Amino acid sequence: MPPSDFSKVDISAIVPQLTTDEAISLIAGVGFWHTHAVPRLSIPAIKVSDGPNGIRGNHFFMGTPAKCLPCATALGATWDTELIHEVGAKLLAPEAKLRQASVILAPTCNIQRSPLGGRSFESFSEDPFLSGMLAAAYVNGVQSGGIGTTIKHFVANDKEQDRMGYDSIVSPRALREIYLMPFMLAQKLAQPWAYMTAYNRVNGTHASENPTVLKNLLRNEWKFNGMVMSDWFGVYSVSESINAGLDLEMPGVRKWRTIEKVGHSIVSRKVTVRTIKERATKVLELVQRCAKECPEILDGDGEERTHESEEDTALMRRVAASSLVLLKNTNNVLPLDATKLKKVAVIGGNAKATVLSGGGSAALKASYFVSPYDGIIKALGKDVDVTYSEGARAFMTMPSLDYEMLTESGVRGWIGKWYCNGGDGFTAVGEPVKTHKIDETQLFISTSQPPGLTRKWTLMLEGRLKPRPVNTKFEFGLTVAGRAKLFVDGNLVIDNWTKQRPGEAFFGQGTVEEHGVYELSANTSHHIVVHFVNVRGPSDGEPDDASGSAVMESSAAVRLGGAPVQDPQQSLEDAVSLAQAADVAIVVVGLNSDWETEGYDRTTLALPGKTDELVKRVGEVNKNTVVVTQSGSSITMPWVDSVAGLVHAWYLGNATGDAIADVLFGKVNPAGKLSLTFPKRLEDVSSFGHFHSENGKIRYAEDLFVGYKHFQHSKVEPLFPFGYGLSYTTFAYENLKVSKPAITTKDGHADIQVTVSLTVKNTGHAAGSEVAQVYISHPKTSDLTHPPLLLKAFGKAHDIAPGASKDITLSLDKYAVSHWDESIGSWVVESGEYGVHVGPSSESLPLKGSIVIEKGRAFEWNGL
Repeated sequence: MPPSDFSKVDISAIVPQLTTDEAISLIAGVGFWHTHAVPRLSIPAIKVSDGPNGIRGNHFFMGTPAKCLPCATALGATWDTELIHEVGAKLLAPEAKLRQASVILAPTCNIQRSPLGGRSFESFSEDPFLSGMLAAAYVNGVQSGGIGTTIKHFVANDKEQDRMGYDSIVSPRALREIYLMPFMLAQKLAQPWAYMTAYNRVNGTHASENPTVLKNLLRNEWKFNGMVMSDWFGVYSVSESINAGLDLEMPGVRKWRTIEKVGHSIVSRKVTVRTIKERATKVLELVQRCAKECPEILDGDGEERTHESEEDTALMRRVAASSLVLLKNTNNVLPLDATKLKKVAVIGGNAKATVLSGGGSAALKASYFVSPYDGIIKALGKDVDVTYSEGARAFMTMPSLDYEMLTESGVRGWIGKWYCNGGDGFTAVGEPVKTHKIDETQLFISTSQPPGLTRKWTLMLEGRLKPRPVNTKFEFGLTVAGRAKLFVDGNLVIDNWTKQRPGEAFFGQGTVEEHGVYELSANTSHHIVVHFVNVRGPSDGEPDDASGSAVMESSAAVRLGGAPVQDPQQSLEDAVSLAQAADVAIVVVGLNSDWETEGYDRTTLALPGKTDELVKRVGEVNKNTVVVTQSGSSITMPWVDSVAGLVHAWYLGNATGDAIADVLFGKVNPAGKLSLTFPKRLEDVSSFGHFHSENGKIRYAEDLFVGYKHFQHSKVEPLFPFGYGLSYTTFAYENLKVSKPAITTKDGHADIQVTVSLTVKNTGHAAGSEVAQVYISHPKTSDLTHPPLLLKAFGKAHDIAPGASKDITLSLDKYAVSHWDESIGSWVVESGEYGVHVGPSSESLPLKGSIVIEKGRAFEWNGL
């Protein structure tokens, strides 16, 4: 029968038929991306795929070209649940079907305790309410398309360094009101099909084996009935994780849940067959749901595909433009009028760079990409003189040579030849097992090597570097998880083989990037060879012994990058000269996937190298300097007073350049609002001083005062506040009305209903959209400490014409006026007067009202 017929089976009848070995097999994955099939009982496997900002598919190496969406902080900056639902339904779900994936590993809705967090770009916001509402919209959108979501990383997973070992020590109240809240809202409003546990400990116990979190809270209190899976390699036990309620261990590589290990736990009475079958039941229920909701995937051919359409491209561009935040617009320097410009200088390390997203699980091969420079050029037209200078380099590792390598026939790419290794473990023997063209120079091979290789194997990469018009000193960079040497024209330029320095690349398995310089001759296509072996090389003091060296069986990788040698000061001076001679200087600067990535955290909020100096100098010589910043979380801007215009552009995916140009030249009136606070300095961040793991412990000492709550509580002035964003028009807030609270009961659960209505009027000269934000303050009579303001509702009024008004009506429920009472372990609503504050940002709230909860109407509850 076709695999999708599993949708019709009675799982309660199937489970008793499982042998113990079959049940054990079902509770761990197969390979990197699949669940286990049981052909004897016609149980199919399902495939999952990474999906924070796009659906990559099976392979990091030579992956299927895919749509890369704006990162989560960018989606958060839209403050638009309807748009996020549309993204899920019209972009993510169809992309998953093209990759033959039934479940995506997204959304991420952890809280941004600090912008230093390596994966901050993957989460929506520093605020739990905004995060939860957007996560619910994302989940509902994707699942409306028949594709499952996996909300992650459950819970208190807010930094990368030491992520598999650290213990997040969080007070019960902060855990509930801040870190669990986004998950709770998504569960209440959207019901994700699956949860993914975090790597870290939560108050002493790893999340993947934490019964308090998985059983007591998620299953019993929130009534979650779906499947719980681990993060990849995020299981640290056999019986503990099974008994705690972790249904599926992922991946199936280097797994704990082998038949032998689980069998040993059964005979030692550490786990029962009954419990194993309970876990297997949840896996089967997910498989059945996938078979019901999207049978064509299970019945398909398994081939991954790419499809682009004009409608998809337009939506990608609209979403990206909707996330841009206008932070400064002195003398209305923006929008730019292309018809009045004669000379424009485009400057900055990100202007021509391929900056799609942050790094790690979010990485994918984009089906297309428009750079900021290309987007600006298209918007300006042919009659404008455009000059360009990098000015200051932004990269941490040398830029990829994806578009610089050519085969002998002149086609983009280089040739890879895979060989089995001989008895010494290092030497290739015989004819190549496979020969093919490779169109990328960052090769995270992982487990995507061709079949038929020995455990230790060789990859020879050979091509020619695209000719340069003049003699050029060129600096190469070589990073490996394994070992490699780079030869140019037969000359050894980099040896990352004989001795190695451990680094953080490739999820912590790679080396530090090693560099070498070679003189390129003008108009010459130089011969490039990289000799790679998937056996780690020795560090200082270690012997080079193939039998004792680690074999990269699931993490083999090699990366070749390069760029012309540059005099940093001369490059900066050149950029300043170009800016001085231009009508407008557009400076595009920021971070990239080297700086913000899974695996490690940032160490500073400053922009790389001489970038800050570059922006300041350009702003000083050109009064019409417009800066576009790219990062997934906040950065410091010591030059902010030197520039006229400032737009924060996050990581925007495929449509980056077009979306930036749409805003700069007024095709789109910006309506984004910051999804996190931008501080003036790192020391102003609430987690400063206790963000890092110390002896395996991270103390969430800021407690409730995360993000804007800290800035307001401590009266610290931010650079730009949470919820802030300008427009090319202006708005007035009027007519606030707050209804009296109505106590309702449904299914035995009491709730509070309050309606907040207001009018937003466009008082400017351009049509625009505006986000109204509702913040609540707790009664001054409360005996407990509360943050000064808490976001509890928001609504976006679209396309308000000049002089026109739009009414916004928003609802508040019991969670808007409640807190977690640690003494009784319940949510509690106190009696008293709650302030209602409404406006365009957390620091600008012109409308004020109140909600009065009368004595005797306060109540407490557990669950949703």
